[in-house]
Amino acid sequence: MRETKTTNPQLIELIAFLRKESRENNAPIWLDVAECLSKTRSQRVAVNLSKINRHTEKSDVVVVPGKILAAGTLNHSITVAAFDVSTAAKAKLDDVKAKYVTIKELMTKNPKGSNIKIIR
Repeated sequence: MRETKTTNPQLIELIAFLRKESRENNAPIWLDVAECLSKTRSQRVAVNLSKINRHTEKSDVVVVPGKILAAGTLNHSITVAAFDVSTAAKAKLDDVKAKYVTIKELMTKNPKGSNIKIIR
């Protein structure tokens, strides 16, 4: 496992929680998300809405182990979980009735991680 180099206490707590729940629920998806989040900030994922739009369909559930940015548009309603989201991206998600939740909220709703897409 990768050593966490961040000093952000919320991120450290989230990574530990994801690793623990991944072991308890035998769900490797959460371990993969934790590994992506434990990278340095410059290596962490930043995904535009246009990429999410290309790789999803209506009512999909998506997790982004990083930040969602506002470039592009979203044409359908989905559920998106991410560590962070820009203000403009949040407004665009609200415009199309897409639901934004935190990664921790998504993990408690779906501990096995079934039918979830990871977009990097």
